[in-house]
Formats: sequence, structure tokens, C-alpha cells
Amino acid sequence: MPKKYFTVDQANRLIPMVKTEIEELKRIQKEFDDTWTMYQQMKEKKDRLVKTRTDSMFKLECQLEFIEMQAQLHVNNIQHTGAQLKGIEPALVDFPSFKGKTEVLLCWREGEDEILFYHEKADGFAGRRPIK
Repeated sequence: MPKKYFTVDQANRLIPMVKTEIEELKRIQKEFDDTWTMYQQMKEKKDRLVKTRTDSMFKLECQLEFIEMQAQLHVNNIQHTGAQLKGIEPALVDFPSFKGKTEVLLCWREGEDEILFYHEKADGFAGRRPIK
């Protein structure tokens, strides 16, 4: 898939979809964490009913795999736009762009209503600078 470049307006139009996908990723992360905790607790129990525990553990393992597939779907939904998901806690998304002839990343962070910052590829989040 060829690399896509965004104007600030194009990237801002994607923010509502990105927010929705990230909210779903956060919900899935919580579900995964809760299921993982149950799985670990079950693994640690010294239960005499090995077959019951094994069946239950297998179901939890399947559930964890399914949750991972769901999460990957939402990550793919963001990435297929050309945006780069950098994190979900807090949510951080970069959009490849140009400032003059220099390739930069428009940077959106959770809590911001629109893209207000950019950074050069090598600088990362710490090098964010105001667009205007």
C-alpha cells in the first residue's frame, strides 16, 4: 500500500473515526485485561478437577485470541487510512504530511479536538511544535 500524505484538513476529518476506533480499542483492552486476570487466577489454582480447569482454561485462551483479533481489526481500520497509531493510553496518532519540502508527522493526542502540532520523524512526540 503506497504511503499516504495528509493536509491538516484531511487529517482533521479523520479524527472522529480515529476517536471511535480508539474508544473501542480501550474497551477491548479492558476486556482482555479482565480475561487475562481470570486466566492467570485459574492457572494458579491447585484444583483437583484438572479436566474442568483445562476446559475452562481452553475457553479463556480462545476468548483471549478472539479479543486480540478484534483489537487488530480496529488497529487496521486506523492504519488503512494511512494514519499511524502510536498508542492508546493516551491515544496518539500521527499523519504523514509535508511542511514545505520536509516530511513531517501531523500529531494528534487524545483530548485535542483537532490537529494543532507536528513533529519531524526523528524528533517524535517530544519534538512537537505548533502548526501555526
